[in-house]
Amino acid sequence: MSNEKTATMNTSKKTNNIQLVKNYINGKWIDSLGTNSVNVINPANKELIAKCPLGTKEDVNSAIAAAKEAYKSWRQTPVIDRVQILFKLKTLLEKHSDELAKLCTTENGKTLIESRGDVKRGIQMVETACGMPTLLMGKSLEDIASGIDCHAIRRPLGVFAAITPFNFPPMVPFWFWPFAVASGNTFILKPSERVPLTQVRVFELIEEAGMPKGVINLVNGGKEVVNSLCSHPDIAGVSFVGSTPVAKYVYQTATSHGKRVQALGGAKNFMVVLPDANIELSVKTVFESCTGCAGQRCLAGSVILCVGDVYSKFQEELIKKAKEAVVGNGLEPATNIGPIISEEARTRVKGLIQSAADEGAKILLDGRLGVENLSGYFLKPTVITEVKKDMRIAKEEVFGPVVCLSKVKTFDEAIEWLNSSEYGNTASLFTSSGAAARKFSYEVDPSMIGINIGVPAPMAFFSFGGTKASFFGDIKAHGQASADFYTDTKVTIERWVKDSSIW
Repeated sequence: MSNEKTATMNTSKKTNNIQLVKNYINGKWIDSLGTNSVNVINPANKELIAKCPLGTKEDVNSAIAAAKEAYKSWRQTPVIDRVQILFKLKTLLEKHSDELAKLCTTENGKTLIESRGDVKRGIQMVETACGMPTLLMGKSLEDIASGIDCHAIRRPLGVFAAITPFNFPPMVPFWFWPFAVASGNTFILKPSERVPLTQVRVFELIEEAGMPKGVINLVNGGKEVVNSLCSHPDIAGVSFVGSTPVAKYVYQTATSHGKRVQALGGAKNFMVVLPDANIELSVKTVFESCTGCAGQRCLAGSVILCVGDVYSKFQEELIKKAKEAVVGNGLEPATNIGPIISEEARTRVKGLIQSAADEGAKILLDGRLGVENLSGYFLKPTVITEVKKDMRIAKEEVFGPVVCLSKVKTFDEAIEWLNSSEYGNTASLFTSSGAAARKFSYEVDPSMIGINIGVPAPMAFFSFGGTKASFFGDIKAHGQASADFYTDTKVTIERWVKDSSIW
């Protein structure tokens, strides 16, 4: 048996070959106190692969107590020493990246290429957090008044927590905890109960990298764990990624208990195509944005606004592209669209497609058809045209491989439409005009803008987060913003009076 398999076996019990996921608290893998669990299903074949416990308030209390105790010494550990562990972890993550990608595909369903990108983006977060000695630097100024100097330093706050979603099992947790831990805080992660296995392996690697016990802890669960993290007096702040209703709930609950919160919610991402756009590149980029990861990402394109005469040609080429898509198990090399996460999610997407037809849109390619012989939760690409502003499909987040097309007369009309959305995550423009690109960037509401880019996801050293109903909080994720979120600024103003007896 390989070392990789041995490590996994040691951290999870198995009953009838079904993995029973454990928590990781104070440097030890332990059983949850919860008596209920959630089935972890491979969405490509509906195979039961694990059971994830629904943890309890007591599980959370144990993790917080461990993190609080660990904070006493971790905070005093020099930042240059803290990041050495992250350097080691980066090497381990790179060594085991293929293993992590296969785990991600198995429990989430996305293609292996997409999972590799998921892992790579997570590693980039760790790499950026290794620069915390620079990111944490304060400011100083002599003689703010005669003989008086001022110094501002960043100081960690204590125990932080993150609640992360199913759609990017390796990556999203890395948006948060490496920055928090490198800043001198300790941490508790609650991954999605639908996809706990990738994080189990990540935590084994964290342990191997030499992270001191209690500095980072893993608690599996559902709403009871979320409520406990949001309300416990020893939690300084909470990071969240998920749907807008839950993001709003987490924000309101945690802030009402005096915590810092960054809650990243849902999206409705518009993509505008101008007549001067490169059609071949635009179609390819738009289709991959809307259907990549089976459409299950908060930066996925959704409504394509074609300005003027470009509509007919774009629609024609898009249909061709959609018909070429290969839907299937993400572990198969030929597959470029994997399954939806669950039958419940697939039913919801089907319902949104039907609502479009009921409200007068035309379904040119119906992804609900032709999946009968596939055993998993599959949908083929759907292309809907003549979408109107007031339709459900134009307003609600789909989270499935669905492309909505609409024709608008002018560029200004397209901008007005996308700005009317309650969401403000991303928006993309396809054009050959620099002036049009500047106008778009200047006038649209969303916080992350793509110019001839389908998924405008900032790199780890830029901030990440939307606006409006796509983000609840004041400080976003990644890079310097993370240093701001996970620390408080302490200002010292000092004056020293000359002692004539000494000099």
